[in-house]
Amino acid sequence: MNTQRPEWNDANNALVGNGVSMVTLYHIRRYVAYLIDLFSDLDSGKILLSDEVSLLFEDISKVFSTNEHKLENGISDKERKTILDGLGNAGSRFRVAIYENGFTSKKCGIEIIDVITFLKITQKFIDSTIKSNSRSDGLYHSYNLMSVENNNEIRITNLYEMLEGQVAVLSSGYLETAEAINLLTVLRESPLYREDQNSYILYPNRELSLFVKKNIISDDDFNSSVLLQKLVEKGNHDVVIKDINGKVHFNGEIRNAKILKSKLKEIKNVSEFKAAEIEKALAIYESVFNHKYFTGRSGTFYKYEGLGSIYWHMVSKLVLAVQETFMKAEMKNDNQSDLTKLKSFYYDIKEGIGVNKSPKNYGAFPTDPYSHTPSFSGVQQPGMTGQVKEDVISRYGELGIHVIKNKIVINHNILKRDEFLLNDESFIYYDVHGKKKNLMISENSLAFTYCQVPFVYQLSDENKIIVYKKNKEQIELRTLVLDEDLSNSIFNRDGNIEKITVSFNKKSLMLSDQKKDSYYIFQQT
Repeated sequence: MNTQRPEWNDANNALVGNGVSMVTLYHIRRYVAYLIDLFSDLDSGKILLSDEVSLLFEDISKVFSTNEHKLENGISDKERKTILDGLGNAGSRFRVAIYENGFTSKKCGIEIIDVITFLKITQKFIDSTIKSNSRSDGLYHSYNLMSVENNNEIRITNLYEMLEGQVAVLSSGYLETAEAINLLTVLRESPLYREDQNSYILYPNRELSLFVKKNIISDDDFNSSVLLQKLVEKGNHDVVIKDINGKVHFNGEIRNAKILKSKLKEIKNVSEFKAAEIEKALAIYESVFNHKYFTGRSGTFYKYEGLGSIYWHMVSKLVLAVQETFMKAEMKNDNQSDLTKLKSFYYDIKEGIGVNKSPKNYGAFPTDPYSHTPSFSGVQQPGMTGQVKEDVISRYGELGIHVIKNKIVINHNILKRDEFLLNDESFIYYDVHGKKKNLMISENSLAFTYCQVPFVYQLSDENKIIVYKKNKEQIELRTLVLDEDLSNSIFNRDGNIEKITVSFNKKSLMLSDQKKDSYYIFQQT
């Protein structure tokens, strides 16, 4: 969990060696939950692993099972070091064995029930860690810092709030519906919200110190250090320099604590000072520059995903995370009030994205993807950004296309009523053979293609599907589920299905004040 380069967000490209990523843990939590479901569906039996991987599995399992009872009262700094050493030694033994001997051809069978037990205890540790990273303001920590104390403790300190952590914890599956609603409510009221764009920045904006305000040792720190005082008194400028205004600074040639330590050792008669004085000087140096908390350009720039900037890819990730939260709540049959709140959050966040803005507000053509929007200008860095991926995924979620156990299931409960046409229009698309087709779509309808098969949604008083086949056969289904054969025909693009119409009960659709005389088309190629 010790990040050398945190996540995809390369604006946070520092924290080397000290960064501990909660964002990673939130995503691991989602993956572990998925694996538990996956293996739970299997019959009892064994999984074959190489002897080396099997031994690593046993070592890690032993560390978790031995320390599981410590979760009840929370992990102390000393216990954290013990657990980390156990996991680290397990990894080291595995790595050394492979480097020295390579993999043998021997296999070992692990019971599926043991794999599930391991995953569940892993999830307990993950959930305990997530719980401890809940902030007092209702948000969740994104990145932390670790410090080894006295060689037998690991202390964790927190960085400031970041949007990335809120998106990741929403995606993790850890939060219950009420907790997710509370998080979204707090997020809207937090320093991460930018009212002028009705959207969210990566981290709170702040004023950076002027250059002349940097590298100044406070009077209290200077007066507490006999060593630094003696050096100034003797006029030794190798370590510290006193300017004409009486302010004391570290020598500009000192770039890190290692160089400072070397400089101190080179000074004559430094041995007269106790080791504690050397350590105090190093501590003062760190407090002045705060290197450990340096996150990269995210904390030093005002553009390029820096301070005050909206990073549109992350906003689209937030949209998708809220949509997934809604779908999860719906599957659990949560109350209608909570589902309505989640829908409102979803569309409120989506309204902040460029396609819903005027060129004046967006700063460019609203349909073009851009990287970020600084606090002082319109969008910057045009291009096919990662945002597009999340937008396409969430759009199919709105349209209600889901694949569950090899079947296409249509769930339109997050779709808006005003998505449907007010007038008849022509829908142009390309079929599975690459031929251009023109389909007339009547009012109160919506059209798009999925695997190059046109789906036409229609408002009605009932829910049903009609499948139009190439041989002119029509199959009517009093359900919103396509069976496995029909679904596979669409997935395989065999051309046997020409069109599918889906009728919805119009009373079930979300209402909106906004009226659009248009329809949305996404073609999956």
